[in-house]
Amino acid sequence: MLRVRLPTLALLLLFSLTFTANASAFPQRFKEAPQFYNSPDCPSFDRHDPDSESDGDDHTIIFCSDQAVHVAMTLDTAYIRGSMAAILSVLQHSSCPQNIAFHFVASASANASFLRATISSSFPYLKFRVYTFDDSSVSRLISTSIRSALDCPLNYARSYLANILPLCVRRVVYLDSDLVLVDDIAKLAATPLGEKSVLAAPEYCNANFTSYFTPTFWSNPSLSLTFADKQACYFNTGVMVIDLYGWRAGDYTSKIEDWMELQKRMRIYELGSLPPFLLVFAGNIVPVDHRWNQHGLGGDNFRGLCRNLHPGPVSLLHWSGKGKPWARLDANRPCPLDTLWAPYDLLQTPFVLDS
Repeated sequence: MLRVRLPTLALLLLFSLTFTANASAFPQRFKEAPQFYNSPDCPSFDRHDPDSESDGDDHTIIFCSDQAVHVAMTLDTAYIRGSMAAILSVLQHSSCPQNIAFHFVASASANASFLRATISSSFPYLKFRVYTFDDSSVSRLISTSIRSALDCPLNYARSYLANILPLCVRRVVYLDSDLVLVDDIAKLAATPLGEKSVLAAPEYCNANFTSYFTPTFWSNPSLSLTFADKQACYFNTGVMVIDLYGWRAGDYTSKIEDWMELQKRMRIYELGSLPPFLLVFAGNIVPVDHRWNQHGLGGDNFRGLCRNLHPGPVSLLHWSGKGKPWARLDANRPCPLDTLWAPYDLLQTPFVLDS
């Protein structure tokens, strides 16, 4: 029979309670990822690009090169663990990982130096920049939604990428932080946009599109006619290919803001930053194969129940919804598909206990 003296038991209990109470106070630390190299047939950068804003070295030329794959993501402490996994997955499955330029957007209230140092320590060879997003520019326009996490101003940064990123960047792939790729991102980035569309994303035309807007919207003819003569389908804004030149020319940020201002006056939708995108772009986007956004793996926005993959091949797994794989893994209550995210997790164990 195992006997534990009371003082020892008390100390163990005190340590357990202290650790539980203060676990969130310890900053997350991440392992260094391996370096990934280009295959021999990857393109090299034009050092004489007349539109380049760089100072001429390879590390800065990439940020204005059309031969690079430009990836934009938001960055904050709450989702940094997911961001690190997403970055690793992009690099690991790319045939030209050294030709990827990462553009990270952080809130003006965030500790940008800490976020930059965290990325650099795990990916010392990564080509990236961190841009500041002024929260106040959008906070006044945000209406409460069905889940408080959706009301974070940084969720709306994707609407301002054309203003935030360098003017020389023509095309960018926007990715959420709760996903991993299992295919080469260059394939997604090369999606033809044509002459009329500025955005490409997987569409889901079997979804109940009317549910994304309130009866107030549908009962008002001047509003519901927004979708007249269009095949308006739902698309998830966590994975998008965006033509920034075309976006600026069409002034689409202002068009999104116009709908947000109307929402403040008369409630026409319930779901955060998604409906304004649908109002502006639904029926006018280039559809992408569903394999590039197997979304909804986080479950619905209330319960976060486990979900299965949609039928067909998979290039990107997206834990959109309430449940995040790292939280369920930490709670020892993972969904089956969370094990597909786990190999990309770079988090270090905060304590190593000697036996």
